Amino acid sequence: MVSDVTTTQLIQDASDTGRQRITFAEDFTQFLNLLTLQLQNQDPLNPTDTDKLTDQITQFSQVEQQINTNQKLDDLLSLQLASLSSVGLGYVGLNASYLSADMAFDGETPITITYNLGEVAADSTINIYDETGELVYSERGETSIGQKKFVWDGRLDADGTEFAGEGTYTVSVDNVDPDGQTSRSQTVVTGIVRGIENQNGVVFLLIGERAVPISNVINASVPDTVADTAADNTTTEDDNSEPTEPDETDGGSDV
Repeated sequence: MVSDVTTTQLIQDASDTGRQRITFAEDFTQFLNLLTLQLQNQDPLNPTDTDKLTDQITQFSQVEQQINTNQKLDDLLSLQLASLSSVGLGYVGLNASYLSADMAFDGETPITITYNLGEVAADSTINIYDETGELVYSERGETSIGQKKFVWDGRLDADGTEFAGEGTYTVSVDNVDPDGQTSRSQTVVTGIVRGIENQNGVVFLLIGERAVPISNVINASVPDTVADTAADNTTTEDDNSEPTEPDETDGGSDV
């Protein structure tokens, strides 16, 4: 499995294969030297048994094939890790939705929080905490069954007069069912991917100060600001286009 392959292991395996190749080359050279001396000094009346020579050469051939196989496996694993990194690079600059309770807030871009209620709740509360664990925002959530969305723009009060600064925040959606039992919903949050990181064969997306496993990503899209800019550029190009001159062949004569 891909997750079982680590960068450290890959480097160690490649190093071991290299040492095996060098050792094999030295042993085979020594074998050929000894074989040459043996053939030169053999008793003509009692020549060396060729069956033993054939067996020895066959064993060397098998060892060489095994080393070549190990080399090919090392190359395949390297390509596999490189492919995973390439996939991760495709997320850079996108707005990713991922399974997590931690949110990277840049001080400006609103964060969309998605969660699901499997049953009707008597009460539901969305709480947001800062890095010290202090509650900075709280709001009553919906209580009906189904998927819910809440957009947090960094406000610290209902009036929106105070806003949070840049940093990592944690969201908690706590629910109380009609029987008084409490539960916490799994949340999906959004954030801009600024880079990737490979930790022992596992690709992580860097979102804010957090490293998010790529397996936690639900979807990704072009940020609204980038999409709006692209749309504005298209409009500008259309506006700057030269007016089309009337086709004289189609027009009538002046009266």
